Amino acid sequence: MNQWMELAGQVLGGIEVSNEEALSILECPDDDVLLLMHAAFQIRKRVYGKKVKLNMIMNAKSGLCPENCGYCSQSSISTAPINSYRMVNKDTILEGAKRAHDLNIGTYCIVASGRGPSNREVDQVVEAVKEIKDSYGLKVCACLGLLKPEQAQRLKEAGVDRYNHNINTSSGNHANITTSHTYDDRVNTVEMVKESGMSPCSGVIIGMKETKQDVVDMANSLKALDADSIPINFLHAIDGTPLEGVKELNPIYCLKVLALFRFINPTKEIRISGGREVNLRSLQPLGLYAANSIFVGDYLTTAGQAESEDHKMLVDLGFEVESVEEMKASLAGEN
Repeated sequence: MNQWMELAGQVLGGIEVSNEEALSILECPDDDVLLLMHAAFQIRKRVYGKKVKLNMIMNAKSGLCPENCGYCSQSSISTAPINSYRMVNKDTILEGAKRAHDLNIGTYCIVASGRGPSNREVDQVVEAVKEIKDSYGLKVCACLGLLKPEQAQRLKEAGVDRYNHNINTSSGNHANITTSHTYDDRVNTVEMVKESGMSPCSGVIIGMKETKQDVVDMANSLKALDADSIPINFLHAIDGTPLEGVKELNPIYCLKVLALFRFINPTKEIRISGGREVNLRSLQPLGLYAANSIFVGDYLTTAGQAESEDHKMLVDLGFEVESVEEMKASLAGEN
């Protein structure tokens, strides 16, 4: 038995991965990466079988953000040419929900730029979510920035199932990425989400000049936060942002990162998110041997691949899309 299968067996037996073991995953020889992914799949299969969760984003508000996040085309310091607009109306959010429902996508993500939502913006989301629940029964995730406790409670009461607020990077690397809010600001919002009763979703962006130890720290921080869903983004550097031209990643390393997060967070939803097309490239299918969730369609200001290509990939792998009924059952288990 190779070392990765031994490590997978330990994880399945309830033993946590040590820091040294975690670093060894990221430093796995490239020639052994298929052995590593096979071991990660044993953990993924024990918890999720061959099911894949599908997610779709609605970019409900774009640009106009006062924050200075170095990776983001919507930030105050970005010169990237993007469409900027205020919160879209309820009908537009509902149209997106109908499209998600028609494509058998279980989770509909309403995302808005900005430091945090105004009470009026929360009102708009609340109104739309109530109708989405009545009409389509979709799992709804909101991503609106830093929350106030009363806003979190209103979203929960309206039917928002999950709230996303990424830690993005490690606490040690955070100040290199943004200074307009702190790492603790982000952690506090995730904790507030948990207190409200919504399912916490928090993830990372890989490829922002962090060290391998930073990546391990991110995975362990999300374990400590007990995030139910962990989106893993791979930096798609956008011209006009401070990280313009940064290209640190290659497909093999991205697979190692996905495996790491599965080993450290064995029972959690690991979602391959933004940048998978440009960073994993032809190795995208292999990523699902560690991850069990993907975004379908476009992201916020960058394009994804066609939904039909994603579905073909899943069929070719022999994986199955989680049905809406199965999604509802899993959601009931979280709440």
